[in-house]
Amino acid sequence: MKSPEQNTFPRNTWYVAAKADEVQDRPLGRQICGERMVFYRAKEGRVAAVEDFCPHRGAPLSLGRVCEGKLVCGYHGLEMGCDGKTIAMPGQRVRGFPVIKSYAVEERYGFIWVWPGDKSQADATLIPELQWHGSPEWAYGGGLFHIKADYRLMIDNLMDLTHETYVHATSIGQSEIDETPCKTEVHGEGEVVTSRFMHDIPAPPFWKMALRSNGLADDVNVDRWQICRFTPPSHVMIEVGVAHAGKGGYEAPDEHKVYSVVVDFITPETDGSMWYFWGMARKFNPGDAAVTEQIRAGQHKIFSEDLEMLELQQRNLADHPERQLLKLNIDAGGVQSRRIIERLITCEEAVST
Repeated sequence: MKSPEQNTFPRNTWYVAAKADEVQDRPLGRQICGERMVFYRAKEGRVAAVEDFCPHRGAPLSLGRVCEGKLVCGYHGLEMGCDGKTIAMPGQRVRGFPVIKSYAVEERYGFIWVWPGDKSQADATLIPELQWHGSPEWAYGGGLFHIKADYRLMIDNLMDLTHETYVHATSIGQSEIDETPCKTEVHGEGEVVTSRFMHDIPAPPFWKMALRSNGLADDVNVDRWQICRFTPPSHVMIEVGVAHAGKGGYEAPDEHKVYSVVVDFITPETDGSMWYFWGMARKFNPGDAAVTEQIRAGQHKIFSEDLEMLELQQRNLADHPERQLLKLNIDAGGVQSRRIIERLITCEEAVST
């Protein structure tokens, strides 16, 4: 069992474990919060999740198959129920087989959500609402990265977009981001918001493309906004967009702007690796599949640049754990987000002792 100083993620909460289309005919093995799990579709297509460990010989159940809603081990044919109890095994009595851990799991908004902690505490109403999902006014495209870095480094990255000026200079970066003050607010005990509003500036390449795709001129100055919202355990939603300058900025009518929400679900795999589910929900020209793919490809390139930076940052931090890092005013969003995470971990540990 981890010592308190090693525990870096809360467990009694919902994480995105997979995209819904990743769990189809075959089981999917994935490590979440240090625990190896296997996801599969049981009876009537409902998603189930159990420990990725066959109680017979310890083989990974994710290497098996699904037959009539039952998870069948690929080693000796043991059949596992979604409650973690062995159902049957060819030629064997299974009443004495130990129960393996099962997990609370929900399928919602095109994602599979898992509660790694105490299953009895799982409350599906705590899954965040994604107002854009299924709406004809919105379009969504996204992807998944496996990143060898502490998941909190990605939260730091997303709650301070100053780095766009440097890391993403050819797509969404511009000097005006660095030059515009960033405001950080903490709302209650569970939300951190950082915001930056830029006025009468040139649009960078990505946003010029977005303006054109919505039938708007791309050769005029714009008002640009970035509103980053962290909610625990590790979700960051970022309202982004541009409007033709002088038309109202963030509040401009739809005919004068392009508005999107960058979707970031960051799921810890281990202390030093994560699953990063990324995407963009846009509220303009939703019916154009070519635009959706163009934006998805652009985001893939942008987030690939973040991936390289974070993995090498993680390597440096692991090589020099004794070094103290500087905290500047631009780091406030990440600092406040980490405080919420730490508070959740402390509360869980207090209950378990």
